[in-house]
Amino acid sequence: MNYEESLKYIEETHKFGVRLGLDNIGKLLELLGNPQEKLNIIHVAGTNGKGSTCSFISSVLKEAGYKVGLYTSPFLETFTERIRVNGENVPEEDVARIVTLIKEKIEQMVSEGYSYPTEFEIVTAMAFYYYSEQKTDYVALEVGMGGRYDATNIINKSEVSVITSISLDHIGILGDTVEKIAYEKGGIIKENGTVIVYDQSDAVKNVIKNICKDKNAKYIEVKFDNIEIKQSDIYSQTYDCKVIKKEYKDLEIKLIGDHQINNSMLALSVIEYLKENKNLNISEETIKKGLINTRWPGRIEKIKENPVFIIDGAHNEDGARSLAKAIKKNFEGKKLTLLIGMLEDKDIEGVLEILIPNFNKVITTTPDNTRAISCEVLKEKISKYVDNVVAKPQIEEAVKYTLENACEEDIIISAGSLYMIGTVRTLVNAK
Repeated sequence: MNYEESLKYIEETHKFGVRLGLDNIGKLLELLGNPQEKLNIIHVAGTNGKGSTCSFISSVLKEAGYKVGLYTSPFLETFTERIRVNGENVPEEDVARIVTLIKEKIEQMVSEGYSYPTEFEIVTAMAFYYYSEQKTDYVALEVGMGGRYDATNIINKSEVSVITSISLDHIGILGDTVEKIAYEKGGIIKENGTVIVYDQSDAVKNVIKNICKDKNAKYIEVKFDNIEIKQSDIYSQTYDCKVIKKEYKDLEIKLIGDHQINNSMLALSVIEYLKENKNLNISEETIKKGLINTRWPGRIEKIKENPVFIIDGAHNEDGARSLAKAIKKNFEGKKLTLLIGMLEDKDIEGVLEILIPNFNKVITTTPDNTRAISCEVLKEKISKYVDNVVAKPQIEEAVKYTLENACEEDIIISAGSLYMIGTVRTLVNAK
């Protein structure tokens, strides 16, 4: 297969849906020679902040001279973003070559009575195989959904497990309370391992602590009460903090929002843990360089000036709160327009209640996804919060309308679905 054919093959497996469980991915990887067993993995689960945290970790390790794999999902603009080594996307020819091999192994396992792997299982197997070929020193591995039965959790060991902020999401699959969701996320914790946990509700932390007790795992909590933010705008943030036993001054990140400072501190805690327990030699100067060089597109990212155009993947209550907080902090008193599209299986009412009161005008659109809510239905839901709502079914049409009806001093924000904002990013950058 060539690259286009391999992508088509992967996309066609979407019909097999989401299937949590490890039997299929286990068999596929066994036929590939169990490449995951050759990797040093930093495994990151959570509802929000997984990708940002993985990016901070991989950027610092790269600056320290390590060869680092970064596995994230979904992609914004191109499939190859999901599998990176030292910031470089997996080459298209490698995707084609590895998918061709995986297809052969799948045909073998199906002939032996196994179910057809899902899209996520295939991509995860591809990532493990590629990182093994590349002889990476470390892999920052983002969980897809949940943790316990997520395909990434086929690994039987990790350097450290990491739990980011947990809130309600995928409730039809993971559970309808934060405790149930925390239990699924905590499934990545290994026997006698270590987990580093984002400071959050006691309900979540108690679940994680109980899992640690059962697995004889070490629990490390990252506190955010000693942060001093020195400067913060839509370009960068500078702060002082204490991480584990180490005090840092004048750390700077380009990612926007208080939650990104927290995510960078969580990543820093991982780096400090690796330095102390895995004998990594990483200087403070390297850490600072790694943090400031971290990029994570689609998370309160400014992609245009005059008018300012920001995209953000906020699609659940926690993400909406972080975006609303950033809006109040940076754009108080400005004329704000929201371009929004959402998926039906998200907490739509919860997100709208938090986000919509911040905006003067809203344009709804329909993401290119079978789970999308139609722009007309979304418009109806939003109308109870704001009078000025316009529905534009096609994303391209919605972006064009939004830009044509904006003044230079306006602030435009596009949010609601990661599956949509990648397309928005491409369209706006092309203008």
